[in-house]
Amino acid sequence: MHVTAWISRGNLGRHKFNVLSFTFRSPYQRLAQHMEDVSGDNGVLKEVVRSGTGSTVPADASVAVNYSAYLEYSDKPFGTNCSRNPRRLMKIGEDITLLGLEIALMSMKKREVARFLFRPDYAYGSMGCPPLIPPNATILFEVELLDFLDTAESDEFFKLSLVEREAFPLDKIIKAAGTEREFGNHLFRQKQYYDAKDRYKRACFILDQKYYSGTEKERVDSARLLVFLNLSLTYFKLDHPTRALVYGERALGIDERNPKALFRCGQACFALMEYEKARDYLIRAQREQPFNQDINNELKKLAGCYRDYSEKEKEMCSKMFASFFIKKT
Repeated sequence: MHVTAWISRGNLGRHKFNVLSFTFRSPYQRLAQHMEDVSGDNGVLKEVVRSGTGSTVPADASVAVNYSAYLEYSDKPFGTNCSRNPRRLMKIGEDITLLGLEIALMSMKKREVARFLFRPDYAYGSMGCPPLIPPNATILFEVELLDFLDTAESDEFFKLSLVEREAFPLDKIIKAAGTEREFGNHLFRQKQYYDAKDRYKRACFILDQKYYSGTEKERVDSARLLVFLNLSLTYFKLDHPTRALVYGERALGIDERNPKALFRCGQACFALMEYEKARDYLIRAQREQPFNQDINNELKKLAGCYRDYSEKEKEMCSKMFASFFIKKT
């Protein structure tokens, strides 16, 4: 709407001022003028608030994000996950199905923060989503990409038949197992230990599909070692020291001097009150890493517990013998 401004000031008489000829624009229309078109048809517009690093998100990725979604003229988001903790990984195309958000995420890099405007046909369409979202609404999304995992190889593997898995290239097997392990690591950092354990088991399953020899076996064993260490620690966190010991010993079967594996086995035996075995594992770990604070602290704790245990055992034996002699007399 074009407006010619007429200004009247009493003490100066009547004057005609052609001050402005302008178009009234809504806040989102003004914001859109400075944004980048990432959909190719101005349906999804983007403004980078903080640049990210690395590559952009691939189509098959699982992402961890912070987001808030706004209607025009509203300062309060109608949808946000910023109050939730922890952030779960969501798969594009499955957990995330809003077309505008899918396109937006695939334009982002890790740690990036950006604002997006979604035209109605990229958001909630002509129907909206009553009662929160009216028909034909343009939506503003503020998004922070915390992390993402490219799960394409892993997804492909689990869709294959047993025969097809046999022919799956080793590079893809290593990558698929690595993706599952990274997924487990993300869950572990969020203290979702049970779910992390399941992801590590999936990584093991991928690596155990067929027999390997020579250099192929070395590559697979290197990948297995990392997963076994993860499983040992995860079972320890889940208060299953017996299973923690099993996977620690499997790791030692690949690398008998691995200090992490020795330490995990020592911790597990300590929890099982197998103090002699715990001391043996921890001493071996200390030989590999003499200045490792965690190993040294665990040995100190073990020494104290072992001393208390020995004293209690002596006291119990003394009582047993005393009781025996009293009965005899």
